Amino acid sequence: MSFGSSSSHGWLRRVVLGTLLLPLLAGLSLTAATAIRKRLRGKGTAPLPRIEADHFTIGGQNEVQVYVSGEALYDDMLAAIAGARRRILLESYIIKGDAMGRRFKLALQAAARRGVEVCVIYDGFANLVVDPRFFDFGPDVRVMRYPILPRRLAFFTPRSWGRDHRKILVVDDTVGFVGGYNIGSLYATEWRDTHIAVTGPAVWDLENAFVDFWNDVRPHDTLELLSEATWDPHVRAHRNVPRQLIYPIRGMYLEAIDRATETIEITQAYFIPDVNILEALIDASHRGVRVRILVPKVSNHAVADFVARSYFGRLLDAGVEILRYRDHMVHAKTMTIDGEWSTIGTANIDRLSLTGNYEINLEILDETFAEGMSRIFARDAERAEPLDVAAWRARPTVARLYESLLRPWRPLV
Repeated sequence: MSFGSSSSHGWLRRVVLGTLLLPLLAGLSLTAATAIRKRLRGKGTAPLPRIEADHFTIGGQNEVQVYVSGEALYDDMLAAIAGARRRILLESYIIKGDAMGRRFKLALQAAARRGVEVCVIYDGFANLVVDPRFFDFGPDVRVMRYPILPRRLAFFTPRSWGRDHRKILVVDDTVGFVGGYNIGSLYATEWRDTHIAVTGPAVWDLENAFVDFWNDVRPHDTLELLSEATWDPHVRAHRNVPRQLIYPIRGMYLEAIDRATETIEITQAYFIPDVNILEALIDASHRGVRVRILVPKVSNHAVADFVARSYFGRLLDAGVEILRYRDHMVHAKTMTIDGEWSTIGTANIDRLSLTGNYEINLEILDETFAEGMSRIFARDAERAEPLDVAAWRARPTVARLYESLLRPWRPLV
């Protein structure tokens, strides 16, 4: 009797260990593959062409520029920093300690020396591989390293674990930049991303987001707003604040999808929707909306790729079109609906962005702007491969195995 009980317990332990260990081993093997990808990415592949920003006037008050080229974006960001007179607020999830990162560091130090107030925020976890000495900007620049581990809040509460995934630059109260681009040489020519610059009342939203975050983390070293709040029905900022358990960007996505009657065009780096967003897109397709989702064919995170692919079958069966961008990493976070509504920002459609991290997206209601975003989507689609349903169903067994093993990771990425 005791022998049988021991055998049962041993069998149960093996099942439990297998259930936990196999997904972990699959994830580790794909993490190693990601490291190899990063070493090989770009070899033999032509850099992305430089494309100058598209310009739009929104609602007669805000001037907006959309960037799809890191080179053009960085030139304009550095020009804005060089022209600053009062204050520069820079927040970036990643700031590489490479040639581009050094250009920004030198520009910020030069601004500080001529009397401009300069504040910089970067995420401690995202920059673990960067030499900490790089972030020594000198005594004239106020630098915040958002901590890896929580401080003020309880260790096990979800309020404490959101990373600062935002990318914001505000110069004086004149111009604000926000979008998917981190700062680094790689992103200038090898990643396809989307960023936006605004002048006008919408700058306040970006300044306010930075100031609120800074003052919350550093209540002993506070900042004041330079500009005054206004109401603009054409441009609105939505920002996640994990400490307050506020995640409006997910609701924005769901509400917009539910309103769609004709088209939904999504570009995402890591498309791992929760059940509500997945069902909303499937429902939209079933009611006759043309739903197209553009993702990288091969991203910089192999685990995210295989987790995302576990959703492709249901989407394809519902008539959703999936386009996979070739040769380069797509890191944009955009959506355009019905030629009227658009969003550009920092939030991916995955759990980390929608219910975990500090994020910010601009919501823009303007037909001309939406038409411009649709043109960008069409241009990207020309560089992408449509995912054929028959080919997808005939994918290799090893791919299906990885998708199955990594399904338990869905709530974590």
